[in-house]
Amino acid sequence: MTEPTPLDPTWPRYSPHPFPSYRYIPGQTPHPRRNPRGHSHGQPEPRPELFPAAQWERSDDYRYGIDLYNFGYWWESHEIFEGLWHAAGRDSVQGNFFQSLIQLAAANLKRFMGHDAAAQRLVHAGIIRLQNVPSAYMGIDIMHILTALHTYCVGQYPHLPLLRLDQRPRSI
Repeated sequence: MTEPTPLDPTWPRYSPHPFPSYRYIPGQTPHPRRNPRGHSHGQPEPRPELFPAAQWERSDDYRYGIDLYNFGYWWESHEIFEGLWHAAGRDSVQGNFFQSLIQLAAANLKRFMGHDAAAQRLVHAGIIRLQNVPSAYMGIDIMHILTALHTYCVGQYPHLPLLRLDQRPRSI
């Protein structure tokens, strides 16, 4: 059984949380919650707490979701981002941002599973949502991500971009 490997295993981690024992791939690995052999079976659904966008650095959930995404745990990152999306509200800028991350995580998973058309649709939907987010948002250079996504969509980029959080010190 094959599972995704990190595009860059030396990529920085933003959270101290350990990774699950495997990456969930529908139809290939046990469902994390429903299957008794699942890596999260019997554990409560994640209920991440909402935080002000300007205080993203203080959210362990958000930083862990970014780590999961970057290291190929796309279903798991989708779960974290979905909890944040529900907490933020669908019509808020922050909710729109989380929904774009959900779509990009799902696109990665679909692409890995060989469902390229579905992956492309999800990437396009993510692009549309990210175009409604400030150019630098919650530690991410949105303009860089949009450029990489557009390049990916025309077949000139072999993968979806990793998400790098801004770790520069800030004055308050």
